[in-house]
Amino acid sequence: LSSGINAEYGRAKSMKFVDGLMIHTGEPKNIYVDTAVRHVLLRQGVLGIKVKIMLPHDPQGKAGPKIPLPDHVSIAEPKESDTKIEHPYSTCVEKQEPPAPATPAM
Repeated sequence: LSSGINAEYGRAKSMKFVDGLMIHTGEPKNIYVDTAVRHVLLRQGVLGIKVKIMLPHDPQGKAGPKIPLPDHVSIAEPKESDTKIEHPYSTCVEKQEPPAPATPAM
């Protein structure tokens, strides 16, 4: 017989349960992700639980942050102008040829 801790039961294990989108970096993580950590003392050892919940965007700021995510793109309708440009023009200046070098007199 061999004594000692069985490798299957003596090692720490971790399990992850993920559903949906979770941001992990930057300032939006500080605003949008709510984190909680709890440690439970059991007979076999300590069980640690970490929970991360990403809050939804709420324009009123009651159920989530008011600030939208930075990757959110909103497209505005183009403004209608009264004046129509008949012929578009450019302000580009045409290139002029440099003067030819003078030939030296002998």
